[in-house]
Amino acid sequence: MIHLQRILTLLSLLLAFPAAVLATTYSLPENPNDSVIGEFDSGILTTNAKKDDTLLDVARRFDIGQNEILLLNPNVDRWLPGEGTPVNLPNQRILPDAPRKGLVLNLPEYRLYYYPPAKRGQPKTVITHPISIGRLDWNTPLGKTRIVDKTRNPVWRPPASIKAEHAEKGEILPDVFPAGPDNPLGLYALRLGIPGYLIHSTNKPYGVGMRVSHGCIRMYPEDIEKLFPMIPVGTPVHIVNQPIKVGWLDNTLYIEVHPKLEEQNGKSEDYESLLEEALNLIEQANNGQLPVLDGAALRDALEKQNGVPAAIFRRPSELSAMNLN
Repeated sequence: MIHLQRILTLLSLLLAFPAAVLATTYSLPENPNDSVIGEFDSGILTTNAKKDDTLLDVARRFDIGQNEILLLNPNVDRWLPGEGTPVNLPNQRILPDAPRKGLVLNLPEYRLYYYPPAKRGQPKTVITHPISIGRLDWNTPLGKTRIVDKTRNPVWRPPASIKAEHAEKGEILPDVFPAGPDNPLGLYALRLGIPGYLIHSTNKPYGVGMRVSHGCIRMYPEDIEKLFPMIPVGTPVHIVNQPIKVGWLDNTLYIEVHPKLEEQNGKSEDYESLLEEALNLIEQANNGQLPVLDGAALRDALEKQNGVPAAIFRRPSELSAMNLN
């Protein structure tokens, strides 16, 4: 239940920012078995585009990626939405099914989650930001690793493979890109334990939220500037591929669906296959039993694949009173 103080806080935020309020830091649910985060009960908020905005400008202003804002606004012109045009923004998310410790990167979601160590007397929190990932021919690797080094003002020495790729297009890369704002790595870099892979800033911020890198993880410059000092060397990193996420909040079960990565397209994109995958995850989340679902809401989520959590089941009141999860 939402306490009176939280309601008053949310109302004050709405009055101060009537168009939209998006956070990057969220309190984790009080019930450790719950996994839906968000500032408001609604999964979508709206803002209005300014005169010279593109959708990419709106996305950066509210710290969301390009792919995310396009999925939420399929009928809005990417390059010229028009002054006053309503633009949908995400408000709720289901946490990836991964340890709530260190960094978790969910590739189909184009999003990073950081679980900072909890301070004494303070609630546990999660920080989330959009990311770019590797292109189809330069996949970002999956698995568990850690942060092994941190560098401010990194120097980039392009590997031979990347130099050869650019040379085929008639672009000759230098052996060394000196540190500075024009460096493709930006001003901050976190080195992963997987050789050759970084989480770093970028000099092309409007590519955040897309598959544009050679396997590294890119972030908005302003995001990694804030995150960089928080993350110590040795921080664990889990890189996962979870296009469908299922999770509870206050005895309500939600599903969140994102398009699968291109290399997974094919039969797995058929509705029947997606439904089977979703039902398996729902069973796992409900102690191995398949509840009586809101079929229309489930179908809508699987068809739209817009990344918005959808409520698909609510426990009967007698079970809710027992606090079963």
